[in-house]
Amino acid sequence: MVDAVKEGKNSGGGALKGPQNERRGFWRRVSGVVRERSFQIALVLWISISVAAVELSGGWTGAKTYAEGSSGSLVLIILVIGVAAIITRRRPMPDLGARAPEREKALREIVGLWIYGAAVLAVGQIIGRHFLGEGIALHLNGSLVGDALGNFRVQSPTEVCTWAAYNGILLALIPYAAFRARGYSNYALNLKSDSRWNDLFVIVVVLGFSAGLDLLRPNIFQLDTHQAVVGGTLSFFLHMAGTDLPIMIFIYAILLPRYAKLARPFTAYLLGAASYPTMHIFESWTRYDSPAHGALSVMLVYLIFFPPGLMKSFLTMRTGNAWVHLWAFHAISPHVTVDTGLIVRDFRIR
Repeated sequence: MVDAVKEGKNSGGGALKGPQNERRGFWRRVSGVVRERSFQIALVLWISISVAAVELSGGWTGAKTYAEGSSGSLVLIILVIGVAAIITRRRPMPDLGARAPEREKALREIVGLWIYGAAVLAVGQIIGRHFLGEGIALHLNGSLVGDALGNFRVQSPTEVCTWAAYNGILLALIPYAAFRARGYSNYALNLKSDSRWNDLFVIVVVLGFSAGLDLLRPNIFQLDTHQAVVGGTLSFFLHMAGTDLPIMIFIYAILLPRYAKLARPFTAYLLGAASYPTMHIFESWTRYDSPAHGALSVMLVYLIFFPPGLMKSFLTMRTGNAWVHLWAFHAISPHVTVDTGLIVRDFRIR
């Protein structure tokens, strides 16, 4: 009976209907996810952090709004992931672990890259505060959250260009060049497509959802034509260097295949998702002037950035192509659709 069901047949020898078979397969996959220990741990952590952040956010303007709204963002992301899963359901699941080296070497490379990344982020804080008045993070001041969480300031064009160059060189170019020099191909780094047309379809659909939601907040379409064209072009290239390529190369090209080598697929997926907020631990709005503010800052970083991390990790693991998440859920939306206004402000484009 079990073998027959696996082959898509009922106990009487007749073939199960396609939709019925697909529904059974869907619920088997959902049940399998729920039974995963990593899922259970992640769920408990999410609920605990959400509750604790609301309790601690009393004296921080805007913090409670983000803490309370994070679960809604998570649900919305999961729904879009579901749509992407439907689009890719007939594609074979790529084996990202096969693209990584043997386990011991993969572990050494993960540890080494995180030590390097932590040093780059820490030095960026020191250099930025000394020369620019604010540490260099993975997002510009005001990106995504505007002035909702405080510490809002106008940056000079020099600061913005320095931010883009620092992150682009140290977190994208150097790691990419180093791993290519170690013999890893673009395919091994998740930078080649196995199915270009399906990848394109995924990009268009997910980008459509994301850009549509961007219309609900201040966006590029509220600027005049000159600001939209000039600011949008600047925003695209500056954010590509300053955050898009660093995230794609550091996490989804290098770390994710190595996570897949060391852990079960769903655990690797969650590690890829959690790596995204970890890279944003020094956002400009975070406060580390007291233990309470520091704890709340870390909680808010994970509440804000873990849901999009789930999307980026899913798109990469499902397609085997890290470019898909960059075009579908990063480079255009939100860093052109939303953050063009930020660039227009900082560069004083009239």
